[in-house]
Amino acid sequence: MPSDADIARQYQARPIQHIATPLGIADEDLLPYGHDIAKVHIRALERPRERQQQKLILVSAITPTPAGEGKTTTTIGLGQAFTRLGDSVCLALREPSLGPCMGVKGGACGGGHSQIMPLDRINLHFTGDFHAISAANNLLAALLDNHLHFGNELGIDPRKVMWRRVMDMNDRSLRQIVTGLGGPAQGVPREGGFDITAASEVMAILCLAQDPEDLRARIDRTLVAYTYDNQPVLAGQLGATGAMLALLRDALHPNLVQAFEGTPAFVHGGPFANIAHGCNSVLATRMAMHFADWTITEAGFGADLGAEKFLDIKCRSAGLNPDAIVLVATIRALKMHGGVAKDALDQPNAEAVAAGLPNLDKHAENVGLYGKPAVVALNRFASDSDEEIEVVRRRCSELDLPFAVASHHADGGAGAVELAAAVKQAASGSPTPLKTMYALEQSVEDKIGAVATQIYGAERVEFTTIARREILRAVDSGYAELPVCIAKVPGSLSDDAAKLGRPLGFDIVVRNVQVNAGAGFLVALTGTIFRMPGLPRRPRAFDFDLTADGSITGLE
Repeated sequence: MPSDADIARQYQARPIQHIATPLGIADEDLLPYGHDIAKVHIRALERPRERQQQKLILVSAITPTPAGEGKTTTTIGLGQAFTRLGDSVCLALREPSLGPCMGVKGGACGGGHSQIMPLDRINLHFTGDFHAISAANNLLAALLDNHLHFGNELGIDPRKVMWRRVMDMNDRSLRQIVTGLGGPAQGVPREGGFDITAASEVMAILCLAQDPEDLRARIDRTLVAYTYDNQPVLAGQLGATGAMLALLRDALHPNLVQAFEGTPAFVHGGPFANIAHGCNSVLATRMAMHFADWTITEAGFGADLGAEKFLDIKCRSAGLNPDAIVLVATIRALKMHGGVAKDALDQPNAEAVAAGLPNLDKHAENVGLYGKPAVVALNRFASDSDEEIEVVRRRCSELDLPFAVASHHADGGAGAVELAAAVKQAASGSPTPLKTMYALEQSVEDKIGAVATQIYGAERVEFTTIARREILRAVDSGYAELPVCIAKVPGSLSDDAAKLGRPLGFDIVVRNVQVNAGAGFLVALTGTIFRMPGLPRRPRAFDFDLTADGSITGLE
């Protein structure tokens, strides 16, 4: 079977101007990065919109398993199907992080005949957005430590510094460190650590900012530390905002690339959905909606993580309202949720598929809680039997859910035409009002509890002493009415990765709560989740190499 990289070599990227011009993007707004990548200046959003229709489709999924669900691949295949049908469509996707690319997950450009390109450049460095975000984050950390070194006029308590450094690589050794060792000339010793760039608050700030002034305001109000008398210290007080904005100037503009069949795609921002809010930038989504009748976007991991945060955080903040939500499922994943081991997934087992259906049921229920129509997309694998597929089709019929089998991985856009028709039908008419899981005026505990009980299906939420202390400090500092962003394992509806399917009767344990004032939410850390992943025993980095002709191998 050919690899994704082998398939990608079969397609020739069109000049990026040939992708931008049909969208109506003016030449003066196009900032090329070579032949087939460009940034689009955010001033393009100020130009008159020529399209009559403006539909937003969110692609989410059941709980992911090691068998793979292909959510990004389905998003791209669905976009290619719209293109094939002659519709005006644009994708809005997240940028890949180097950490998972070199770790265990691999790249994030889709797969098979439903990919965005150029594969190597998008997965490795792209236009430098992640590096700009890392630099801005670490500049703020350096300015804070410099302030401590030269007199500490603000009275910052070094034991209460909240701001951490970041890097775009998995490195568990940097989760907890001590800085400033070596004597008085080396700074003030204190405990610190690193998060991965995709989980950083600067990433979230960039992705939720609606314009340069909003970006400025968000950086200004970013909480970095507390004083000895427990008063918040903000980035603006350290004089960091202007320099951080300078570093982020180019990163603010969304990146335009293309899928294999010429479907345009804005790929911008890359927060993880298990430890951050999991959606591409508001600016990229708005730009796609500005230039196309149909915008298809995705949110990371299952609907309990990415979709919940897309709806409760991003849509609430930016005033967005999706017209329909696609739930991606695979026979292989349903069999794993039904108790089948990974090495037995290729064997037909309709009973195991049926046993795994409660996971799909729960995610479909969750979409309904937000008042949104759902479409189930079965991403077909070669090993899927007709009997197994029929099990899922019958369940969707019982639940009155539109259902489509899609073979876009093997067949590109042609394999998702049935899915596109189902999505168009579900999104016809005016969008239904968006419901949210909680009101911002509710207590922090109640907001976390609403997501945990209604979306995850937990019995109750337990808060550690540390979590309750941090909630009280956040409330006292004026952050009580922020939405919540729950960091949780992606492989289960619970906070225990071993609980597959639809677990019942479980508790969610919140061990800490962190204020992301600039992003505009509170991060609740559950279970053993970390904001800096580690590498696996055999990282994918071992597979990478550079050939004599300048090609990169290992992205298969």
